[in-house]
Amino acid sequence: MGCVLGQDGRSQSTQRREVAVGADQHKTRLTDIAQHAGLSTATVSRVINGKPGVSSTARRQVLAALDVLGYNRPERSSQRRQGLIGLIIPELTNPIFPAFAQAMEIELSHRGYTPLLCTQSPGGTTESEYLDVLMDHKVDGIIIVSGLNADSTASHQRYEELRAQGVPLAFINGFVEGIDATFVSHDDVGSVALAVRHLVSLGHTRIGLATGPRRFMPSQRKIDGFHAAMAQYCPTHSGESESDVALSLFTVEGGQAAAAGLIAQGCTGIICASDLMAIGAIRAARAVGKQVPEQISVVGFDDAPFNSYLDPGLTTIRQATSEMSHAVVSAILNEINGEPAARGEMLFQPELIVRGSTGTAPMSEELLGGRL
Repeated sequence: MGCVLGQDGRSQSTQRREVAVGADQHKTRLTDIAQHAGLSTATVSRVINGKPGVSSTARRQVLAALDVLGYNRPERSSQRRQGLIGLIIPELTNPIFPAFAQAMEIELSHRGYTPLLCTQSPGGTTESEYLDVLMDHKVDGIIIVSGLNADSTASHQRYEELRAQGVPLAFINGFVEGIDATFVSHDDVGSVALAVRHLVSLGHTRIGLATGPRRFMPSQRKIDGFHAAMAQYCPTHSGESESDVALSLFTVEGGQAAAAGLIAQGCTGIICASDLMAIGAIRAARAVGKQVPEQISVVGFDDAPFNSYLDPGLTTIRQATSEMSHAVVSAILNEINGEPAARGEMLFQPELIVRGSTGTAPMSEELLGGRL
């Protein structure tokens, strides 16, 4: 996918209705919109008439209700477009990246900015080429999600050049020392600790980590966090054994390959660095006749929208996509507007979402033999 203008979610082919026609109709329609938005008609009226005293959350609810019910947004409720913000994200096949893109698009739109979305895919347009495109479009700032900033082997000279030119930059996931920019990251170390503690509480002692290439900072942090958590929560753990860590790609196939090796060496609990990898891990378990969660427990990462519909539902670590997007947008717009902007790295705390893919550890053959 190339560089595309963000949309407001309304189809041009959809026939729209005006909000205010006659007094009676206006009253009825205000009631409909209020019921859909879960707000009072007075609040709806204030939003439609562009009056102050309405929270940004309530305003978003009213505008969303207008869109869903097929009404045109009143001109007074539409903010003046103030400029362009470039968004560079990885491929859209991993659900976490569209989630970030959507959350940032909403934040930018409500603040009067238009996002230019650039999505990468293997063999396609490079990050450097997209940066050239965005500079040609004279964007006011650029937000990069899990780009070359997350790769410890990549050159970061281009970022330094852009900052020297005064271009506001902000990043999600992948902190780089020495770059004068805002970095918003998920706490990978704390995430793995939550997953390890959860599995240990269920009786698992052989736990493995399936993650991406070590050169990526989120992977390295997960590996470090895994070893630290195992030492803390699992007394029988023998130390930093690399055999308990399998490196692969952040895909279903990558997760399946990594998990197959971990299962072969006796792991009954597997922590995956993405939900797609976790789906692959479940496939790997079933390929060797293991049931999930009766014999193998699997923990994912990100909390993709489809997780609760899987069978079993996927236990996972949820990234705070909305909160992280709000923080990164606020930081870059503050800089654009000449206000103090956060520097360094802001870490957002993880949340463990327990579903059906994790369960009590299976009884070991040794214990079963002793009881028999």
